[in-house]
Amino acid sequence: MRAKNCVDAERTTQMKTVAIITLSFCAVLAAFRLGAQAQEPTPRYAVTTLATLGGTYGTAQQMNSTGLISGDANLSGDTTEHATFWRDGAITDLGTLGGFNSGAAEVNDRGLILGVSQTATIDPLGENWGLLLTCSASGGPCQGYQNLVIAVTWKNGVITALPTLGGNNAQVGFTTGLNNKGEAVGWAENSTQDQNCVPPQVLDYEAVIWGPNKGEIRQLAPLSGDTIGAALGINDNGQVVGVTGPCAFPSFSLPLHPVLWQNGAVTKLGTLGGMMNNAALSINNRGQIIGISDLPGDTATHAVLWQNGNITDLGTLPGDFLSFAYGINNQGQVVVQSCDVNFNCRAAIWQNGVMTDLNTLTPTGSLYLMVAQHINDRGEITGQGFDQNTGGTPAFLAVPTVDGSESALPGAQVRDKVILPENVRELIRQRRGFGRFGAGIMRPQ
Repeated sequence: MRAKNCVDAERTTQMKTVAIITLSFCAVLAAFRLGAQAQEPTPRYAVTTLATLGGTYGTAQQMNSTGLISGDANLSGDTTEHATFWRDGAITDLGTLGGFNSGAAEVNDRGLILGVSQTATIDPLGENWGLLLTCSASGGPCQGYQNLVIAVTWKNGVITALPTLGGNNAQVGFTTGLNNKGEAVGWAENSTQDQNCVPPQVLDYEAVIWGPNKGEIRQLAPLSGDTIGAALGINDNGQVVGVTGPCAFPSFSLPLHPVLWQNGAVTKLGTLGGMMNNAALSINNRGQIIGISDLPGDTATHAVLWQNGNITDLGTLPGDFLSFAYGINNQGQVVVQSCDVNFNCRAAIWQNGVMTDLNTLTPTGSLYLMVAQHINDRGEITGQGFDQNTGGTPAFLAVPTVDGSESALPGAQVRDKVILPENVRELIRQRRGFGRFGAGIMRPQ
């Protein structure tokens, strides 16, 4: 018995020794990995200013996997804007359906571009959805704002009008409103003249999915008790996010409910406690949703993230008051616009629980980045900047790089916040939710 016990004891001692050696090795390996991670350079971005169509304004909405960038740009004089795409630095004017203005939102990996265009017809009901487009440097409406606005697609340079629900106007989601299956989302008027609508709105409008088949339109029901809806984002799994609420000219400044549509049902998402400025704007293929929500008492609007049934306040950059989340990729990186009380705004990225000013991650002398509109799975960011030399607000593309150049130096540079001119700040105010939510979504300046 003693011999057997001695053998067992020896074996136990050997096993403990091996275990200790193994744990020690794992600890050393883990420390080595952590040290390697700590030495990796902070992601930095090389910034390219994109061409305009002769005006001072441009917005890059999205870049697909082939490098095609969708957006819009002002023509000379800054009274009209046209949908555009950029490829290899060259800009192409996509034109209109006969009206003055158009704008391109998403582009999918098949090269299908989603957007809106005015027609040559003046709105017979005077609803003036053309006010959702803002062209002038002073923040005023585009020329021809009285004309009808129709959702459209472009493919190989050919523009196609998408159907309404029997009404006059239709809009699209300008965040993730188009997926790779060819399904597009937005909102379209029906023929119901609703006496409860707040003027100038006359007709009800509902959230819709267009496609993937030509001419196809499907209506998405609002929450019980609500009369209107707007679909703002769709992922490749067919999940749709947006808002529902009372009938009025599209505006965040309504008691709107952020919602998710899936499997034929609509679900209300949580808020931060405020009644206004609540909207789900974008959804990735993992089902993570981003958007905006007001704090209790509607004292401020913050960027938010919904996942696993919970809402997370993404906060603001230091010293700022408001934030708006517009794009999220499948890695969970979120691009944000953060603003102070005077609407001096700057683009930011939120990841791993931390929000960082993108302007601290760009080379000295780069275009000042005002809003990041979209981020793809390669981490490439599109949006709109402010040129401190010309006063213009051109589109940009920011590409992450770790090639050892100035744009890849480790750590964040110290860069003062830019005080924007009053005309630019007024443009931002009108294109956020503090007026028309269509403007805030379509024109995320």
